[in-house]
Amino acid sequence: MAGFWLGGVGKEEIHMSRKIINHPDCVINEMMQGFVEAFGKYYEKHPQVNAVLSRYRRRDKVALVVGGGSGHEPMFSGFVGEGLADGAACGNIFASPDPNTVYQTAKAVSQGKGVLFVYGCYAGDNLNFDMGEEFLKEAGIETRHVRVWDDVASAPRDRIEDRRGIAGDVFVIKIAGGACDAGMNLEEAARITEKARDNTYSIGIATAPAQLPGVEKPIFELGEGEIEYGMGIHGERGILRTSWQEADILTEKMYVQLMENAEIKAGEEVCVLINGLGSTTLLELSIIYRKVKELLDKDQIIVYDSDLNSYCTSQEMGGFSISFLRLDNELKKYYDMPCRSPFYTRGVWKEEKERLVSTLKESERYTVSGGEKELLREKTSEIGGTDKHTVKSEENITGKLSARAARNMLLYVAEKMIGEKDYLTEVDNAVGDGDHGIGMAGGMEKVKQVLSAISEPRSVCEVFDKAGKAMLFSMGGASGVIFGSMFYGGVSEMKEKEALSAADFAKAFRKSLQTIKERGKAEVGDKTMVDALEPAAEAMEKAADRGFIEMLKAAEAAAKQGMENTKHYRAKFGRAKSLMDRAIGYQDAGATSVWLILQGMREFVEG
Repeated sequence: MAGFWLGGVGKEEIHMSRKIINHPDCVINEMMQGFVEAFGKYYEKHPQVNAVLSRYRRRDKVALVVGGGSGHEPMFSGFVGEGLADGAACGNIFASPDPNTVYQTAKAVSQGKGVLFVYGCYAGDNLNFDMGEEFLKEAGIETRHVRVWDDVASAPRDRIEDRRGIAGDVFVIKIAGGACDAGMNLEEAARITEKARDNTYSIGIATAPAQLPGVEKPIFELGEGEIEYGMGIHGERGILRTSWQEADILTEKMYVQLMENAEIKAGEEVCVLINGLGSTTLLELSIIYRKVKELLDKDQIIVYDSDLNSYCTSQEMGGFSISFLRLDNELKKYYDMPCRSPFYTRGVWKEEKERLVSTLKESERYTVSGGEKELLREKTSEIGGTDKHTVKSEENITGKLSARAARNMLLYVAEKMIGEKDYLTEVDNAVGDGDHGIGMAGGMEKVKQVLSAISEPRSVCEVFDKAGKAMLFSMGGASGVIFGSMFYGGVSEMKEKEALSAADFAKAFRKSLQTIKERGKAEVGDKTMVDALEPAAEAMEKAADRGFIEMLKAAEAAAKQGMENTKHYRAKFGRAKSLMDRAIGYQDAGATSVWLILQGMREFVEG
């Protein structure tokens, strides 16, 4: 397929293969603007973060917030509406929304009855939504969450909490929206939603890869006549790569695996969704459903409702998924409740305008206290100035690291990591979804903006704190939480120090490691950034008495070896965990970034 040449960007023209976009850095903002303007009758955009809010919501009820990475449209923003979600927190392409986006979205739609979150079970979403909930609880807003884990191919039943969420999100959001609109309290709404989640089962296959905007290569490759069985919606490898098969043969194999997990019995009722992944046509989805219905009839299972559509997509990925929702009388009640959005409508809708919350003026909806305004400025402000700061500080860093030197060092590291975007993308493509390089580059651009605005930082703590929070609230995904914690997690105990000795730096690095392990629960051998971080921390502690240069040399070498070691491990976290032995032989992208960050620090100190 021919690419598109994009003009209007100066003398150099940018060739973006297959994507009709302007510039990769503008994709999310421009998509959100167009989406909300097109459906302004139903939606409004949150004025400060990438979130879609329903213009009309029922009063005095539990607020339902959904969310996840962009690139899966119409999931999640298209499932905001009457009888559905009140708001959707939207992340970057294939990356979870950051904690501030989660917090601000929920705060905007909260009506004092609590907030229920529904999202897919992925490491990045889990970490970021958890932190968003922490912020909300500090603000006095009660929360609950339900993580959707319907993909039966991604983990066995005894590790069901490791399964990822795919198109079964549709059924779970539908039930959750009905429960919230019915006036259930937060505990009951969460219980009913969990029941829907625990009776939802899905499996998918991929026939062609997707491509992320701004990335020249597809997120995975399939040979001629190959399909990936059990593929995830971010391009995660499935459980088997096999040859092309006819629709009926493939559908029957998927049906058998679904039924082995669901154990749906004769006489029970189900809802069926055949979901296209982006480029699969309604013609093909109809052929798949025809075979599914035949198999269900044979097993005397009653189809209560069925749907053929592309709700949970993966850009232009070819393929589809099959989802079943097993019903009982309680779930049927909430499934039958009417809902309406531009992309998903069920039931007979009765206008009840007196019970709807009309759009409030921005000044009324987004009133915040002075303290919250300060927090918001710190977390979300767009600070200008992205000049390169790659010049070595004139100060001698062999003794102590001053605040100014720390600022310049992190600016150098940021510039270096932005330059490594393509390499990190290539590393992540092997066993992930290929977005790590984009996420790291975006986070480091934000670090540059924030630190460039500080000409004379007060302390080293201020520098690392602002850099860490810049990453945390701009990157999304697991990387935002983890790498943000790496920068600011260890310096909180050194707020008063204007400069750090090598021993101080090693101590702070150890504290950051502890913070990351507490949040992510990973250990050495789990194929994560911890595999590079922990040996680097140990090397720093042993070499701290020899000064910054020798300490960072030792840390860089240890991190590189830790990164190399990840090639021998299975992944126990993230999107590669379902690959089992198929992840062996590939290095972890997070560990690679740790090595490069430490390499950048060493390069800067050495000059």
